[in-house]
Amino acid sequence: MPFLRWPRFALANVAGASLIAIANPALAQLSDAEHVMVETVEAGFENDVTLLEKIVSQNSGTHSHTGVKAVADMLVPEFEALGFSVEWIDQSAAGRAGHLFARHSGKPGTTKMLLIAHLDTVFEPDSGFIEFVRDGDTATGPGVGDDKGGIVVILAALRAMQQAGTLKDANIIVALTGDEEEAGKPLDIARADLVAAAEWADVALDFEGLSVLDGQDMGVIARRSSNTWNLHVTAGTGHSSGIFGSGVSYGANYEMARILDRFRQELPEENLTFNVGVMAGGTPAELSADGLSASALGKTNIIPSAAVARGDLRTISLEQTDRAVAAMQAIVADNLPGTSAEISFEFRYPPMSPAQGNIALLDRLNAVNVDLGLPKMDVFPPAKRGAGDINFVAHLVDGLAGMGHAGKGAHAPGESVDLRSFIRQAQRAAILMSRLAGQVYQTTR
Repeated sequence: MPFLRWPRFALANVAGASLIAIANPALAQLSDAEHVMVETVEAGFENDVTLLEKIVSQNSGTHSHTGVKAVADMLVPEFEALGFSVEWIDQSAAGRAGHLFARHSGKPGTTKMLLIAHLDTVFEPDSGFIEFVRDGDTATGPGVGDDKGGIVVILAALRAMQQAGTLKDANIIVALTGDEEEAGKPLDIARADLVAAAEWADVALDFEGLSVLDGQDMGVIARRSSNTWNLHVTAGTGHSSGIFGSGVSYGANYEMARILDRFRQELPEENLTFNVGVMAGGTPAELSADGLSASALGKTNIIPSAAVARGDLRTISLEQTDRAVAAMQAIVADNLPGTSAEISFEFRYPPMSPAQGNIALLDRLNAVNVDLGLPKMDVFPPAKRGAGDINFVAHLVDGLAGMGHAGKGAHAPGESVDLRSFIRQAQRAAILMSRLAGQVYQTTR
């Protein structure tokens, strides 16, 4: 269903409101304040695109600490104009620039909402992809979709709430992290403030890009974990003419091949993936200190003494993580003659499991869709979506991800967004948050 541009109207005029209902009967379900939100977002569209261009044109690769801070500084007055208190949280102890948090206190006892997006992008200053380019209703640029567009959607929604009078009662923390693309270490420092905000909140809404499948907007109630494993194999070496003989090592490369092929055959289950990103084997073989490359030497007539591999492990629940880790460890321990192997894990982004509270939140969002005359959003398959900052807090609050704009090509030169999607996403968010802000939240977790 194409997005509808609704006509302008005067809320004070009853006849004007009636004309809106005639133009789109579904809009008759909106309150007067919600009609104001719809119109405010539409009217602010070009200003939102201007802000998007401004923050995209400032490089803020994760490791460009000055760039991340510069984008934060651009956004401070935007939040202050909406009545938020703003705090820059330095993250030098975690090797990162910092986070921008904006807080708004509303009516006591009503839904407390955590809105999540991020300031950083994968494009460092030397990436070569540096320009914001608009072509009609499409824009390209570094981070335009991941996730500077999401920040603009948040601000557009909050401005609409302010104009409609629903922001004053809303309890909101906006958390804009500066290292979502590569979280700082240790995590207990890098994500301490986000976790604390989630402990305060009832609901978390993550404004990374909207998931679209077969042309339809989808609801994101789950995102898989992102973990890393390192595999080291050692073996006795010697002349290759003796390989497979009694008392002779099978060599590190055959042992590595055995392990990886058993992973492939024995581990698969729904929503579980385990990629091998880099590997090497020889005499010797080693991973680089940063884990991004591997090196090896060897001759065809020498049984290789070492093999290394590094990969990821993505799961939908902690139970699935535990099950996969145990299976991988058992496979690694079942060694070929003359070999030994060790596997270690680094658990980074936990899973956002499809909790009942998340499903209930999507139901609330779909009620908004009905009232806006938009199609129902079905659940987006978790295996098609990577991890994000909401994963760190999903065990604490009900949440929805994918509340940002629609786009294509994230993390690659040419990353683009559908600018018109900002309108329907900001309208959805503003109405959902306003309805939540007027209620005492009851979780179904």
